[in-house]
Amino acid sequence: MPQQTVVAGDHLGAGLGLKAEHLDDILALARSPKGGATSIGDDLWFEVHTENYFVAGGPRLHYLRAIRQNYDLSFHGVGGSLGSDHQSMPAHIKQVKALIDEFQPALVSEHAVWSRSGGQYFADLMPLPRTHDALQSLIDGIDCYQSGIGRSILIENPSNYLDFTSEMDEPEFLVEAARRSGCGLLIDINNLYISSKNTGIDAFAYLSKIPAELVGELHIAGHDPDPELGQSLLIDSHAAAVDLSVWALLEQALDLFGHRPVLVERDANIPPFAELLSERQTAQRYLDQWAGKKLSLSL
Repeated sequence: MPQQTVVAGDHLGAGLGLKAEHLDDILALARSPKGGATSIGDDLWFEVHTENYFVAGGPRLHYLRAIRQNYDLSFHGVGGSLGSDHQSMPAHIKQVKALIDEFQPALVSEHAVWSRSGGQYFADLMPLPRTHDALQSLIDGIDCYQSGIGRSILIENPSNYLDFTSEMDEPEFLVEAARRSGCGLLIDINNLYISSKNTGIDAFAYLSKIPAELVGELHIAGHDPDPELGQSLLIDSHAAAVDLSVWALLEQALDLFGHRPVLVERDANIPPFAELLSERQTAQRYLDQWAGKKLSLSL
């Protein structure tokens, strides 16, 4: 099988999730002669959860159009349920495609999970059993999604809270899905760190099994200990600043994969925009440091 390269958006640097609380700040930043993309890097971009824009009009689309005039976008789906219940996917995908056609995002991604069964949607991103049957179901879902929108997507690794018997490990499962469907991989570094602490896997060994040419994007985020179990169970909350251990794992990922767009996620306990922008700048410094190391090795 010929090797594929699914590195998209290689002009992008570090990005942020687009939050309603920050829309006016972002537009003010874009208008500022000293504060727009020029001063913080032309590679700033924003991610949106695609389903939040399944509307016919109104302020959400108005703001998104204004943001798109100044910045690249990434569409990150949370309701595709690629691993199960594909009968209801076409209606969902039709709405995704309409948004893609209008906004032309640099990146499109979904989760390698299941969240729907028997026509009922569960508001969660649940890991798939890593069996050959589940792998085929995931591939079928990716094929349906990609055919429906007319372009390749990236699929994201889940957070794992329990270890369970499987027919293959997660890197093998995701790589095989990517190879057979033609999609790429979005490696969520925070999800991987959480999984390593909750289930005992080796995070660096996991990354080392992922072919660099399949990786199109990286995510980082904060997490919290379980209220009752403490540090023995970490929760993918996206409600805190990025942990130092996640920053360290990001550095290792960049050394393995090279420059990739890096998203700083924050979905709860939303801080002021200036605080998030500062965290984004830290992520950008990691990218710049990788570029500096690469340059020094080539001299």
